[in-house]
Amino acid sequence: MSKQVHVRLDDALYSRVLEYSNESGASFQDAVVASLRQLVNRETRNDNRQKEFTFIDLFAGIGGMRIAFQNAGGECVYSNEWNKYSQQTYFANFGEEPDGDITKIEASSIPDHDILVAGFPCQPFSIAGVSKKNSLGRKTGFEDKTQGTLFFDVCRILKAKRPKAFMLENVKNLCSHDHGHTFQVIRESLDELDYEIFYQIIDGQNFVPQHRERIIIVGFDRKRYGKNIDFRFDIRPVSPKPVVKDILEKSVSDRYTLSDKLWEYLQKYAAKHKAAGNGFGYGIASPDGVTRTLSARYYKDGSEILIAQKGRNPRRLTPRECARLQGFPDEFIIPVSDTQAYRQFGNSVVVPLISAVAKMMVREIRTLDGRCKEAVIEEDTDGARSR
Repeated sequence: MSKQVHVRLDDALYSRVLEYSNESGASFQDAVVASLRQLVNRETRNDNRQKEFTFIDLFAGIGGMRIAFQNAGGECVYSNEWNKYSQQTYFANFGEEPDGDITKIEASSIPDHDILVAGFPCQPFSIAGVSKKNSLGRKTGFEDKTQGTLFFDVCRILKAKRPKAFMLENVKNLCSHDHGHTFQVIRESLDELDYEIFYQIIDGQNFVPQHRERIIIVGFDRKRYGKNIDFRFDIRPVSPKPVVKDILEKSVSDRYTLSDKLWEYLQKYAAKHKAAGNGFGYGIASPDGVTRTLSARYYKDGSEILIAQKGRNPRRLTPRECARLQGFPDEFIIPVSDTQAYRQFGNSVVVPLISAVAKMMVREIRTLDGRCKEAVIEEDTDGARSR
């Protein structure tokens, strides 16, 4: 639900908003709304409620992990995302535009923070990404010079800022890529930085009606807390378990229904691969079940998640339904085209899953900080006794 208001802007302010709108690609209305949102967010940050921790949002996408860590009581003090359309969506929802190319950002310029959060690019490690690049004869993993080495920018910032903890998210194929060598390099790199790491592959269907397995890597600073850290992924699925019909819109435009030509193609494609013994093909989602994994390629034909329609061809999900499938709140603004929205939600995270992990991390940091304080008090007491 939204309200329409009319405002008057003086010429100077109008020109500045128009200039930003043109540069960012956001509509004039979205630029104004984002400015108001930024004002409200600033007032919220400056009120009497003390945030429990600060965090930075790297490879931020459209802010799914930011929502999760804000829900856990945190304040985002820096964000970074290079894609201009994702920047537009981020700005529309958080009132700030993330920095661009992370490789050109000096680590010293990034604000101090308690937790580093990063969903570094998964395409070099994902099953679909590796298959496509192999077919094109291109490199994958760390040999992918455009995206694969961005993990080391995370390491660069960890080394310079030494936050209390970090959380990284990626596709589950990260563990098996290059016969496990890629993940070994990641673990060794984080270990050399003196962080105690924990990781687990978690399925998003514990929280949303989507089968989506992702690896979550959590680390805590051994220089600050020592090695006696016993973090556990205590994942508790929501109840009742959500199903597909829970995220569907009641009224959907005809433009989301597959054309006869596309539907015929998908059926023939599926039959061809079934005859060859392959598992490729479209997927009709059961209303009382979960969907396949939403991917960034969903905009092409929507074949991995289709919704049956009585007496008609099936349809693809709407962008709002994709947002719900990833656990985004309905007030989340979608200011971009359907094509860009599909890409953005397909590349994003299951928000309630990340929220659950964020809360576990905050509890662990609280415990570790308390232990450090007790150690300092005990040391001061012993010193006083010796004097």
